[in-house]
Amino acid sequence: MHQTQDTSAVAASARTERIARKSRAENWRKPPRRIDTTECITCDTCLRSCPAEFGAIFDDGLNVRIIPELCSGCPACVMVCPVDCIYVDEDWSATEARMWDHVTLSAGGTA
Repeated sequence: MHQTQDTSAVAASARTERIARKSRAENWRKPPRRIDTTECITCDTCLRSCPAEFGAIFDDGLNVRIIPELCSGCPACVMVCPVDCIYVDEDWSATEARMWDHVTLSAGGTA
């Protein structure tokens, strides 16, 4: 159990670093995911299923968004989406400053 706590602390620290740098981990091979808001029913199932070490999915007003810099491309959100509205985002673009402010506040001001 102690090793699990150590692993969680390392994962949280890595996430905090990605938030501070506003960049993806260099060793992530898969592209991030994106949510097609025209298909999404805003059930937040994906948000609740995103592994804590990534914490890449946020409510943004009436929409749910994946922050590509925090998304490892794992399929956790895809597997639980009831309407299959989450896709691979090969052509992702950097997250705008307004959303980073939201991410930082959600992370408890750690970045």
